[in-house]
Amino acid sequence: MSLPEIVPREQWHAAREELLAKEKAATRARDALNAERRRLPMVEIDQEYVFEGGDGKATLPDLFEGRPQRVIYHFMFAPEWDAGCRSCSGFLDQIGHLAHLKVRGTTFAAVSRAPYTKILPFKARMGWTVPWYSSYGTDFNRDFEVTLERAGESVERPGISCFLRDGERVFHTYSTYERGLDGLGSTTSLLDLTALGRQEEWEQPEGCASALGAPAGSARIRYHDEYEE
Repeated sequence: MSLPEIVPREQWHAAREELLAKEKAATRARDALNAERRRLPMVEIDQEYVFEGGDGKATLPDLFEGRPQRVIYHFMFAPEWDAGCRSCSGFLDQIGHLAHLKVRGTTFAAVSRAPYTKILPFKARMGWTVPWYSSYGTDFNRDFEVTLERAGESVERPGISCFLRDGERVFHTYSTYERGLDGLGSTTSLLDLTALGRQEEWEQPEGCASALGAPAGSARIRYHDEYEE
């Protein structure tokens, strides 16, 4: 095993300060990239998709649960599989309490191509409470490029797609796949993918912090049992 060099505390501090400068530069670069992502144009969704979930049939606007933003995790679970993808399961295992997303007007759910009758027992086995819908029988997975045709076969890949709702109109704002999911899972990392971001005063472009007509993002943080719907 190759371990780090052993040095005196003073030498460690000097090396740590040098690394810290690079970390701060990376943070500033990430903030700039997130701002550029929020400036992406968006595409209106004019096709009606009907999903199946715990409360029966649901359309894409229904998945917003009355909130302006929706983050969908494309969970790999093909109709012929008996269980969901192991890597996707690891991703869902790390998702925290959804109340911290909801207070920022953002709803999170998983969507898979498997029938809901297969999703339900697997979800129970994993002990998850995250909303999970089936897109079985629709073109949703193919339209959002998580079910691909390669050499005459259907191939699944993981991804995340973000949507924005304006009244009855729904817009696709962002998607990322495979290695683009690295480092995601926390509340802030998911919000950074959305059009409204974390809704902090320092974020660019201006206006996102007041988009929901409430105090800026971090000012709304509470213990998760203190939130009111």
